[in-house]
Amino acid sequence: MSINSSIPIAYHPTYKLPLPENHRFPMEKYELLPQQLLLEGTCIKEDFFEPQPLNREIVERVHDSNYVNRLCNLELDKSEVRKIGFPLSQALVKREFTIAGGTVAGAKKALNTGIAMNIAGGTHHAFSSHGEAFCLLNDQAIATQYLLDHTKVKKVLILDLDVHQGNGTAEIFKTNDAVFTCSVHGAKNYPFKKEQSDLDLAFEDHTGDSYYLDQIKTLLPKLLDQIIPSFIFYLCGVDVLESDKLGRLDLSIEGCKLRDQMVLEFCNKNGIPIQCSMGGGYSKDINVIVEAHANTYREAVKLYT
Repeated sequence: MSINSSIPIAYHPTYKLPLPENHRFPMEKYELLPQQLLLEGTCIKEDFFEPQPLNREIVERVHDSNYVNRLCNLELDKSEVRKIGFPLSQALVKREFTIAGGTVAGAKKALNTGIAMNIAGGTHHAFSSHGEAFCLLNDQAIATQYLLDHTKVKKVLILDLDVHQGNGTAEIFKTNDAVFTCSVHGAKNYPFKKEQSDLDLAFEDHTGDSYYLDQIKTLLPKLLDQIIPSFIFYLCGVDVLESDKLGRLDLSIEGCKLRDQMVLEFCNKNGIPIQCSMGGGYSKDINVIVEAHANTYREAVKLYT
């Protein structure tokens, strides 16, 4: 039975950017995830909205204007493009501006609905003046600054549970007291030179469900006591899975779902608006990636409808 979730979900066809053959980034997940959510009745068509690319003025509140200019004009040098990992094109740049637009629009909607999702996003390796590791513009950082500039939000928590440290996010907000960056990640995973978040929690390889979930359960109330956030951005990467080629934390599908359940229950219980960006997921089987991401939406529908 279909449920009108009333949860705004940002999705744009350009999220699935064509890439050269044998590229390791699973772009097809951005098309398959909405299809799965609609097919099973977790969401209906009206829940989705099509974001528009942000204007540069909003982006440049976070990113260096010279970097943005060179990015838009396709003037990054070979080493910069190599660090990003995608072949640079106008289509890719437009995609990044559109993803960031979806996160900004979703954050604004979440102030009224309590929650919003972006099928893409979580580009936490984008620094203020360069991109890396499939990230050109930092969508949640841009949306954070937008809320601080244009709404009554005074304190933002960026909760990054992707398996990789949110190094770009940490760099961008290292001197901003209105933003608390918390990254929970693999200690020996990329990036090998970590930035300093306001709080970093690093796990050893093969941590598994039990210890990981116990730590998240302890972490959440501590964050509430320490920060008292008026908004939370949640980066819910599923590269924590045992099956993930780049992960190594060895969470099960069920463990990953329980992680999301904990975070969403925490926000719902405490009345804190939340915006979720999907982040990474690199399991060999695309069906595993889609199932893990879909669980985030299923848990949100249970709590917010």
